[in-house]
Amino acid sequence: MTRIQPSASPTTSRAWRAIAALMLSLVMVPAALADEPTTTPAAAVAPAAPGAEQAAAPTDPAAAPAVAPVDGQTANPADESVEALVEDTSLGMAHDLSPWGMYKNADIVVKIVMIGLAIASIITWTIWIAKGFELLGAKRRLRGEIAALKRATTLKEASDSANKEGTLAHILVHDALDEMRLSANTREKEGIKERVSFRLERLVAASGRNMSSGTGVLATIGSTAPFVGLFGTVWGIMNSFIGIAKTQTTNLAVVAPGIAEALLATALGLVAAIPAVVIYNVFARSIAGYKAQVSDASAEVLLLVSRDLDHQPGDRAAAPHMVKVG
Repeated sequence: MTRIQPSASPTTSRAWRAIAALMLSLVMVPAALADEPTTTPAAAVAPAAPGAEQAAAPTDPAAAPAVAPVDGQTANPADESVEALVEDTSLGMAHDLSPWGMYKNADIVVKIVMIGLAIASIITWTIWIAKGFELLGAKRRLRGEIAALKRATTLKEASDSANKEGTLAHILVHDALDEMRLSANTREKEGIKERVSFRLERLVAASGRNMSSGTGVLATIGSTAPFVGLFGTVWGIMNSFIGIAKTQTTNLAVVAPGIAEALLATALGLVAAIPAVVIYNVFARSIAGYKAQVSDASAEVLLLVSRDLDHQPGDRAAAPHMVKVG
């Protein structure tokens, strides 16, 4: 009789299967944990990148590059304000505010006024240099001539000492000699003195007029230059206001250069007028002193004439009066 061995119980087989499944899970879990860092970030980053860019764009508008507006789109107001500020600044810096720059940017009428005033100023200083040297030289020569006339005792001696033609002493002495020669047959000494005195007075007046020539231009410049400069200023400011009306702006960067150019005309008028007035007054005093010296020289010549007449022989005896007997 064959003996049959009993088979394993169902409970034992289920336990072994549970143990095998647990060991298998312990083996698979570490492998899954090792592969997860390499696969999970790639899947997470891919969808997140577009969203990140879309979220970052509107948060920093200043950092976004300037893009030219396309048809149908609206320009950025901040860009428009910056462009307007740059334009105003460029307008302000475009004007050269030096005197030469203001002259170049001025109106044609203002330029003509400035050129005329500059020429007037040049004329003033030219007259000052030329007339100043002329007046100083004439005064120095005249002092020596007066001293020579004082040393002379007769008119003939004075004529010999004042033999240089063109000098004032030579003119005065020879004019007096001419009158005495013309009046040689005249017995009235007072008449001769009167005629010689009249001639000398005319020579004194003529010398004063000759020395005063050119100073009238100084008086004209001194009196009219401020008004000419004021005319240029008025014209320039008028053009500035016309420019304000056309541009519809009161920005000082636009208005100030035109007004400065206009005021430059007044400044040039004062530069031309003030020296002209001062130099004219100086010359007026100097010419008055020169006329006084010429009068002194004339008085010395008249003194010599009177002395020569007194040293001449006495008048012939007057003819006897005829008495009519009735």
